[in-house]
Amino acid sequence: MENKTVLHYQLIEKEHIPQLHFGHEDVLQDKDARVKRQHDLERASRLGNGYQGKVEITFQVASGEILRMQTTIWQADKEFTAIKSGVTMPTTSILGVEFF
Repeated sequence: MENKTVLHYQLIEKEHIPQLHFGHEDVLQDKDARVKRQHDLERASRLGNGYQGKVEITFQVASGEILRMQTTIWQADKEFTAIKSGVTMPTTSILGVEFF
């Protein structure tokens, strides 16, 4: 039986995003991981616009803290990701997108 470590990061509400500070460097160093992130964000955007489907985003703030939120993604490009309620965050701060 494989032993997997599951990390649980604090879940926050999307309304707190404007008060957070984000770093300037991309949190993903691997090119393939960046491509996967962009693909996942585009898929999440189609899900959000077509069905108001939510995803869980894991992201890192400037202090290094890793947080999560459940939200609908309306639009995502290489610079910014727009989520429900007109809130935006830097795409480079996103570690991953989980579909449920």
